[in-house]
Amino acid sequence: MVLFQLERVSPSSVEESWLRLTDWSRHAAVVPLTRVTVRTPPPTGEGTVFVARSGVGALVFDDPMEVVVWRPPQDGGAGRCRLIKRGAFVTGWAEIEVRPVAGGGSRVLWREDLNVRWLPRFCDRPLGWVGRWMFGRAVEGLLRPGS
Repeated sequence: MVLFQLERVSPSSVEESWLRLTDWSRHAAVVPLTRVTVRTPPPTGEGTVFVARSGVGALVFDDPMEVVVWRPPQDGGAGRCRLIKRGAFVTGWAEIEVRPVAGGGSRVLWREDLNVRWLPRFCDRPLGWVGRWMFGRAVEGLLRPGS
């Protein structure tokens, strides 16, 4: 099990950053070799289920996730959502929090508890490095204006 967090600041408003980060289908554009399918009808809220399918050829796995906390930002305040990973291969949870920054913009805090079944414990530290790098790039890509 690996627990990590990352933080990014965006010039975009809290509402815009929230919309970019919680448009689940857009995640496929910033996570290599991944497709995302939302299995429940819009709008997103508690109970929304989506699946990230990652890999190439025969080496693919599904990462089904369910939104269990959904608190979009209101009146310029913070927003927060929590996802539970319900896969056979990847389990854990992720939390996305978006807060306003004094003077404009937003601060994103992404926390992730990642467990890859059958991966030995000595791989936890490298998995944490890879997770921080991969999710950091994904968050930056999702927040990038014009993307």
